[in-house]
Amino acid sequence: MTRRGTATLVALVVAVAAGAAMVLQGREVERPRPAPVATEPVGVGALGKVEPASRIRRLTPPGGLTITRIARLVVTEGDQVQEGQLLAEFADAALKDGAVAQAEAALAEQRANLDRVRAAGRPSEIAAQRARIAALVAMEEIAMRDASRSERLVPTGAGAEAVADRNRMAAARAAAERRQAEAELETLLRSRPEDIALAEAQRAAAEAALARARADAELSRVRAPIAGTVLRIYARPGDQVGNDGLLELADLGRMDVVADVYETDLPRLRTGATAEIVVPGETRRFSATVREIGWLVRRQIQGSIDPVAAVDARTVEVRLTLDEAGAEALRRRSNMQVQVAIRP
Repeated sequence: MTRRGTATLVALVVAVAAGAAMVLQGREVERPRPAPVATEPVGVGALGKVEPASRIRRLTPPGGLTITRIARLVVTEGDQVQEGQLLAEFADAALKDGAVAQAEAALAEQRANLDRVRAAGRPSEIAAQRARIAALVAMEEIAMRDASRSERLVPTGAGAEAVADRNRMAAARAAAERRQAEAELETLLRSRPEDIALAEAQRAAAEAALARARADAELSRVRAPIAGTVLRIYARPGDQVGNDGLLELADLGRMDVVADVYETDLPRLRTGATAEIVVPGETRRFSATVREIGWLVRRQIQGSIDPVAAVDARTVEVRLTLDEAGAEALRRRSNMQVQVAIRP
C-alpha cells in the first residue's frame, strides 16, 4: 500500500470513531433522569433543663438594707407557702415596729386635734361663755351708769373730776371684756377655716409619717411573692444573708423544659409543636408542647458533651410545657438536664 493510501485509511478510521462518539453522547443526553425523592421535614433537637413554669425565685434582702442578720425564720425546706406569707424577719424588725407604734400615736393625736377644731367648743364651754358674757354685760351697764352720774356731778362741784375719769375707764374696760367674751363665744360656736386647714395639714403629715414607718418596717421582713414551695434555704437565724440570698421559692404546680435551640433551627419551630423529652435514668419518654419562643439570641447555656460541637454556638431559649405525667415525675428535679426532640 502506498503512503497515500495509508493516510486515507487512517482518516477514515478517525471519522468513524468520531461519529460513534457523537452517537453515544446523544444517547447519554437522552437517558431519562430518576424522579426526585420527597423528603419529610426534619425535627429540632436540643439540650434543655427542667424548671418550674413560675421560674425559681431567689429572695434577697431589700436594696439599701443595712442590717441583714436573720432574727427569725418561720419556714423550712419543702414547706408550702401562700402569696404574702411571712417567711423571715431581720434583726431590726422590733426597732422599726416601735417606730410604727410611735407614728400611730402621733396620728391619733392629730386626728383628735382636728376633731376638736372642727367641733369648736363643747356645750358646757359654750354655756359657761354665755354666762360670762351676761355677767360682763351687767358689769358694763353698772359702770356706764356710774360714769354717767359722775359726769353730771362734775359741773355742780358735788363730784370730783378724777372720780368721773375712773368711772369712764371702768365702763370702757367692761365693754372691752364683753366684746372679747363674745369673740371667744363665736370661736366656740364656729371654727375658723384657717384653724381647720392647719389641723388637716398636721393630720396629713402624721399619716405620711405612719405610712413611711410601716413601709420601713416591712423592709425588715421577707414575704412570699407567689404561692409555692420552699426549695432551698441559704441563711438561718443568726446568719448574715450573703450573695446567695435567703432562700429559693417556686410554684411546682406546672413544670417546664427550657431548651437551648440553635439559631439556625428557628425557622423549623412553631408554637404548639409537640416534643419528646428524654430524661437520663428514665426509661419513659415524656411529652411536651412548645409554649414560648424567646426573643433574644445568646450564647449556649446548656453544656454539650459533643467534642466537635461549636464552642461559641448561638441559641434561643424555648419553653415547653410538660404533660401531667412528666410534671409529676420531674417535680423534684428542677435544673436537671434533659434532651429535647421537637417534632416538625
